[in-house]
This record gives sequence, C-alpha cells and structure tokens, in this order.
Amino acid sequence: MSLSTHVLDTAAGRPAQDVFVRLSRRTPRGFVPVAEGRTDGDGRIGTWSPLGREWLAGADPRPGTYRLVFDTGAYLGEGAFFPEVSVVFTIRDAGEHCHMPLLLSPFAYSTYRGS
Repeated sequence: MSLSTHVLDTAAGRPAQDVFVRLSRRTPRGFVPVAEGRTDGDGRIGTWSPLGREWLAGADPRPGTYRLVFDTGAYLGEGAFFPEVSVVFTIRDAGEHCHMPLLLSPFAYSTYRGS
C-alpha cells in the first residue's frame, strides 16, 4: 500500500506547510501508530511529495482500517475551531495507492479519496 496526503489552506489559497500528521491502523486493541510526518513546502507527505517523503517506508502495508490525524491547531493557531482533524478510511487492496487530500480553512474542512 502506498499513501499520500496533501493539505491545502483554502483560506490563504496555498499549501499548508509543516502540518504534523499521524497515521494509525485499527487493531483489536484500538488504533496503533504506524507512521508520522510533517507536510513539506507543497503541503504533501507521501509518494508525490517533491522531497520524496514516503512515510510508509519500512511499514507493514496491508488492507485494513486506518486513521490520519492532522494537527490543525498548531497550523491554524491558538483558538482554532478545529484543533484536530481525524479521517478514518478502509484500504481493501494492499497493492493500490491511496491519496487523501485535506482542504482546510479556519471554520471548515473537507476531504475526499484522491487519485
């Protein structure tokens, strides 16, 4: 499995740089951290990052339910309405690439399955 994410600050009209993101996998005991990183200058982590940050290197890629947690509070600043964004999704085929963009503004966010 390969996974990438892209955080865009829609209020500023630019990529959200240096956002901390943690990836966890669901187990019978709850979510267990798998990888973490910070978005690069283009707001990306993963396969398409200009810096080549493939954060799943050395991880055990397998189908399952995963969670991305974005530390949006540190990026948006004190008093952020959404201090954290959590996205839970299921991977059925370990051979596929999954891209999970996050569109962020001070009072709204959205995400979708990218390509």
